[in-house]
Amino acid sequence: MSNFFSKAEVTSSGRPVLLRNEVECHLLSAVDLEPEDHRHFSLLKSGLLILTTHRLIWLPSSSASTPTCASAIPLAAISHIFSSKKSLKSVFHSPRIRFQVLVSSTGRVFDPGSGSGSSSGSGSRSVVVTAVIRGKGDCDGFLVKFWDSWRARAWETTETSGSGSASASGSGAATGTGGGLYSSDGSVRMVGVAGILRKEQEMWESTDKNLQDAFQDLNALMSKAKEMVTLAEKMRLKLLSGTSSQTSGTNDEDMGSKEEMQDWLLSVGIISPVTKESAGALYHQQLSRQLADFVRIPLERAGGMINLIDAYCLFNCARGTELISPDDMLQACSLWEKFDVPVMLRKFDSGVMVIQNKSHSDEEVFARIKSLVTKPEALRTGISPTDTAMTLGIAPAMAKEHLLTAESKGLLCRDISPDGFRFYINLFPEIDPCNMYL
Repeated sequence: MSNFFSKAEVTSSGRPVLLRNEVECHLLSAVDLEPEDHRHFSLLKSGLLILTTHRLIWLPSSSASTPTCASAIPLAAISHIFSSKKSLKSVFHSPRIRFQVLVSSTGRVFDPGSGSGSSSGSGSRSVVVTAVIRGKGDCDGFLVKFWDSWRARAWETTETSGSGSASASGSGAATGTGGGLYSSDGSVRMVGVAGILRKEQEMWESTDKNLQDAFQDLNALMSKAKEMVTLAEKMRLKLLSGTSSQTSGTNDEDMGSKEEMQDWLLSVGIISPVTKESAGALYHQQLSRQLADFVRIPLERAGGMINLIDAYCLFNCARGTELISPDDMLQACSLWEKFDVPVMLRKFDSGVMVIQNKSHSDEEVFARIKSLVTKPEALRTGISPTDTAMTLGIAPAMAKEHLLTAESKGLLCRDISPDGFRFYINLFPEIDPCNMYL
């Protein structure tokens, strides 16, 4: 049987990789996708169906016996959505949603983004696909949002904006070479350096206007959220390119300010945060997967381990107005044990909870601590959590936890004085700390 559906990319935690300006709208669990022609097209059984503004994404369940790739149906390929009819027969069957999909001559769902074919080509035809909802999701609510997303045609807005800017630049170049003092709107055409400066000024004026409109009130800010995130990403990439091309001509202060600006822009927000409204009963499960994807970059900067409170603040800052409670955060982290994600929740003996990579090794940290504590000066005065924090590049509270863990392993010994904790190398490693009096 041919691969009827398009392939969808997923992250390491099993979350779908969204397209530009794509936002999740609704989720349903335990959903089968059944094309009407079973003889030529494969079936997708018992997976998670995610409705976005651009696609229908089907993800296989983690307990599936046979490996199945994530699949997608672009909303642009759907030609018709059938209305649900209530009947006596439907009471005894699982809810169903039927829609008509355009199929190219190659036997695959028509995908306008891949250029696999034209929806009006001579070899194209239509196939009815049935989504059978075997879980306990809100089928009626999903169908309403399905209709709204299909009618909104958000994918056309993205394509129009991209092609519009390209055509505008192309037409500008064409009119610039054709001569003439005035442009089509009657304004004086500027060429050369003056034209470049004027174009840059117009771009920054447009950017300034977007910022002023966005920060007038909360409603305007929420309506401009997607545009602001896109603008921040463009500014971050421009800073990165500027940093790489002007490294030799900048001092440390300029480099520090650019890195600080990049950190601010990276924390602008998540375009499509998981919410209780969109995920329903799968809220904590999807929140856990999105959190696993989000903490990847902060973990890399923190050396593979970050305090749970710091991660909570960063995650809520990125979610904007869709804040989560500490209980939701803790429950999402506890679900990582059930998923195949590269991060884990760890609790120290003192009760401090951290998020760390599964590849993080305490032995490497202990080796760096040992090299620090065996220096001549440290042999006389010992080391403090602050000294360790500067060496490891982590927070002092996290450094203290590492020192206490190294002490419990017999690597260090501790001295408590009015100045605080001082740690020294253990000169008697053969003595078991648990049975020292024996």
